[in-house]
Amino acid sequence: MATQLKVLLKKNVDNLGSGGEVVRVRPGFARNYLLPRGFAVPATAGNLARVEDLKRAAAAEAAEALGQAKELETKLGAITVQIERASGDEDRMWGSVTSKDIEEAFERVGVKLDRRRMQLPEPIKRFGSVEVPLKLHQALTASLKVEVVKKK
Repeated sequence: MATQLKVLLKKNVDNLGSGGEVVRVRPGFARNYLLPRGFAVPATAGNLARVEDLKRAAAAEAAEALGQAKELETKLGAITVQIERASGDEDRMWGSVTSKDIEEAFERVGVKLDRRRMQLPEPIKRFGSVEVPLKLHQALTASLKVEVVKKK
């Protein structure tokens, strides 16, 4: 069994903890992921003395990220994108609309999104309007308005 290592988190890390917490992780996870990316520092006596500073910094960063997410949510609420697809017999769509297609459609109107945050359970295979949930923040989910129309 591998031993566990204590690290002090500098930032919030999903499924691990929030900034300012001391957590136990495997040495490889700390060495290869947390430390190089600046998410954590080793839990030494000197670093443990800075816990309150790290908690304040993490809270300020989280508040700023939530503010940016709220701004993006209001911007997305006013935008509806159209995606054209060819249709065959009986008005059936050829192919489907994926998260990559939705990401590209929003880039064309000037909004940069991360398709990995879209919660599209399966590709869209029908014409019409669809609302796709987009996770902007841990506490905030926006709705993307997508209209799939027939290509002329």
